[in-house]
Amino acid sequence: MADDGLEDFTRTSFRHDGTDHPVLRSGTGPAVVVIAEFPGITPQVAGFARRVRDLGCTVVLPVLFGVPGRDALAGSSRRVAAGALRTAAQVCISREFSLFALGRTSPVIPWLRALARAEHARCGGPGVGAVGMCLTGGFALAMATDESVLAPVLSQPSLPLGRRRRETTDISEADLAVVEQRCAAGLQVLGVRFEGDRLSPGTRFATLRRRLGDAFVAIELPDAAANPDGFGAPHSVLTTHLVDREGEPTREALDEVLDLVRVRLLVGA
Repeated sequence: MADDGLEDFTRTSFRHDGTDHPVLRSGTGPAVVVIAEFPGITPQVAGFARRVRDLGCTVVLPVLFGVPGRDALAGSSRRVAAGALRTAAQVCISREFSLFALGRTSPVIPWLRALARAEHARCGGPGVGAVGMCLTGGFALAMATDESVLAPVLSQPSLPLGRRRRETTDISEADLAVVEQRCAAGLQVLGVRFEGDRLSPGTRFATLRRRLGDAFVAIELPDAAANPDGFGAPHSVLTTHLVDREGEPTREALDEVLDLVRVRLLVGA
């Protein structure tokens, strides 16, 4: 896939408490914050965002790492490897990500919550959606402490990294308790992953089922459902490993995500 020029997105920035990040925005209607997976806002991530936009939503993509629109797998193997290393270094030295910490919400979350509130005020509607992927998958859960977030989606949440952290998600105990209370009051949290994904292990979803009860809807797909042309082992349900055909399990998972956004943000709005 070629690089995506993102001509249908406008680029602005958002500042909160001394932190400033670029933001891409497209569409009209209630806002959905789409937080890109590693290595950034690829053409596939942008494609997913457009699907959300076409429901009748404003999609808001914070630029936390990587080069927006770049196809990370295009070009020579040397270019691909160099780009991946640059982005990995950018993430690793950032103080906004808690890559290995247990029981800790990543420092970027207050900025993301503030962004959600600002977009709710800007776009209207009953609230905001939040979709995190891979390294940012758990961000949608931590954002759900804010009352403005009505449709949180965790796609293959991969933090914290490490075998000894497989049962936890990157959220503090205090924040998780708030999400539990919101779930008891009617919030629904959706999670998607491939069954064999070692970066997003099943024990992580088991913990969320135990803590959130029926409010956590887990979609766990067989590895054989992944797009065989996708890079690497089955991982990116909504992007790289999506098989975008009716009847395919990954397409059904995508439709579940879109339905959550539609029901929580658009029906009766």
